[in-house]
Amino acid sequence: MENCYRIEGNTLILKVKAVPGASKTEWVEVKEGQLRVRIAAAAEDGKANEALRLFLAKTLKCPKKEITLQAGEKSRLKTLVLPLSYKETLEDLVKRY
Repeated sequence: MENCYRIEGNTLILKVKAVPGASKTEWVEVKEGQLRVRIAAAAEDGKANEALRLFLAKTLKCPKKEITLQAGEKSRLKTLVLPLSYKETLEDLVKRY
C-alpha cells in the first residue's frame, strides 16, 4: 500500500493533490505519495481549500478545526496536518484506493 502521509510527533502530515471544479467531491486514488481528491468547489477565495477540509473532516469523522492547511494554499498540491488519533481511520479509507 502506498502511503500519502507521514507521522511527525502527535500529528499526521497528509499530502493531497486537489482537483477543484469537479462535479462532486470525492476520493480518487493514492498515487505518487499523494491522496488525490476531486473538489466540487472553485479554486477562488479559498473555497476549494475549505471544501477539502470539510470533506476530510466528514469522511474521517473529526472536527474541521483539527485539520489545518500547512502548505499549498494556492496550489493543487497541499499539505494538511491532523491529529495522529485519526491514523487508523485514514488508513482504512486509503486502503480502498
